[in-house]
Amino acid sequence: MSESRKRRPDHLAWHETLEIHELVAMQSTALMKMKNFTPEIKDKELKKIYQQGMKTLGNHLETLMKFYSMAPREDDNPECFREIGNSFYAAEALSFSKAAVKAYANAITETATATLRQTLVSQMQSCIKMHADIFEYMYQNGLYPAYDLHKLLEHDMKNAQQALEMRMEN
Repeated sequence: MSESRKRRPDHLAWHETLEIHELVAMQSTALMKMKNFTPEIKDKELKKIYQQGMKTLGNHLETLMKFYSMAPREDDNPECFREIGNSFYAAEALSFSKAAVKAYANAITETATATLRQTLVSQMQSCIKMHADIFEYMYQNGLYPAYDLHKLLEHDMKNAQQALEMRMEN
């Protein structure tokens, strides 16, 4: 190896870590929802698809969680986390608002009619406000430690583990 070549650190970059955080948070919520919805599904083919989806999400979470040990850390202070409750419901609203903003942005780029575009822009701005409101609620209530990467990743690990251990309702 050439001396002029920079040696890479033995940890993930910050932006990689944050992308993993988003994926783990989204998939943990999806897995919890699928486990709750599956008993209600009567169609055998759809139920089979859900069951495969749950297996896939579980595998994804287990694989991604292995990367958390490679995340950059500033300290090793443990964090206590809440059970499913306000944290889960708030995260679901946050996830929805993010997805809605992305969906509206995509739809806006496909519009040819000015009045439709104006309507979609207005509705997207409402979704952006909803995102800001739910984020502020979560941040103020200690549910989203956005400026503390260590706590954020610990929270993800706990949610992913909880999703993996959660039993389906009968």
